[in-house]
Amino acid sequence: PVLLGCGSAQPSGCPALCECSEPAKTVKCVNRNLTAVPPDLPPYVRSLFITGNPLTHLPAGAFPAQRLPDLASLNLSGNHLRAVEAGALALPALRQLDLSGNALVSFSPQAFGEGGSPLEELALRGALRDHGVLLSLAALLQSGALRNLSRLELADNGLLLLPAGMFTALPALRQLDLSNNSLVGLRNVSFQGLGQLQSLNLSDNSLGVLWNSTLAQFRSLPALRHIVLGHNTWVCDCAIEDLVAWLKESNQVEGKEALTCASPEKMLGKALLKINSSDLNCSMPTDLPSQLQTSYVFLGIVLALIGAIFLLVLYLNRKGIKKWMHNIRDACRDHMEGYHYRYEINADPRLTNLSSNSDV
Repeated sequence: PVLLGCGSAQPSGCPALCECSEPAKTVKCVNRNLTAVPPDLPPYVRSLFITGNPLTHLPAGAFPAQRLPDLASLNLSGNHLRAVEAGALALPALRQLDLSGNALVSFSPQAFGEGGSPLEELALRGALRDHGVLLSLAALLQSGALRNLSRLELADNGLLLLPAGMFTALPALRQLDLSNNSLVGLRNVSFQGLGQLQSLNLSDNSLGVLWNSTLAQFRSLPALRHIVLGHNTWVCDCAIEDLVAWLKESNQVEGKEALTCASPEKMLGKALLKINSSDLNCSMPTDLPSQLQTSYVFLGIVLALIGAIFLLVLYLNRKGIKKWMHNIRDACRDHMEGYHYRYEINADPRLTNLSSNSDV
């Protein structure tokens, strides 16, 4: 009985609702109905799993740095987290953080403390449904607090557009997952400075075209060898010519043979690699801003020409116009004199009867 009792006892310093393994330096608090981070986590922990709990927010100091100096991997996925306050994740040894499957509404740009964080992997799959949280994350990334980040997962978030310059302060980034969102374009996204980027997943989005400015950035990244573009809604009109040319010459895109047109109807299902210029009938320029600029210039020239012709006609007919103006002046003067005469008769009572008899 004594031996049996010792075998069922919790390890020393382990929270009552968690499972701890000191040899593996691991603590698991899975599906334990926790509403707050246990305050008595053992100091030896390196890998901590707090998942599947009704945990709603992480206050400052939720994971005390002095008590948890070796915590390197933190999994908080599948909770009900809505807010991460400043200083909540200020851990000196943190390398991996998983916040996937939460419904974040507030994420402080100072969540990792005032200084930089050693974080290398950040997973936010399905956690950024609120646009304000996306902007807060962008501010955090742009601040340079996560310059050591090598893997960033932003899949399954329904993102339409990404904030400009969101990734410019991530020089160590190697893997970027943007799959299964609703991205419609990448024109405002800069990949400049991502010299270490090796893998970019853009599959299962709503991309209709990749413009030449984006393709030029892909060409300039020396380590980028794995780009995934499958299951997008490619619009196969004249604007897709640059993308088709890049696909034919590039070895960066995985499974490019399977990329097909989603519209227009006559191109539906056609492989992008098999598209020729004759299929697109690109006799007109596809750059709409340039097209509009040319139209405005042409319209200005036409209006100037019409104005010049009008002035020339006026000059050639200046004598006739002058005579016409004099005739109008004389007619108006005679008419006004008639009104003036009528006014004088009506104003003089002595002439009223005379005026009436004259009318008769």
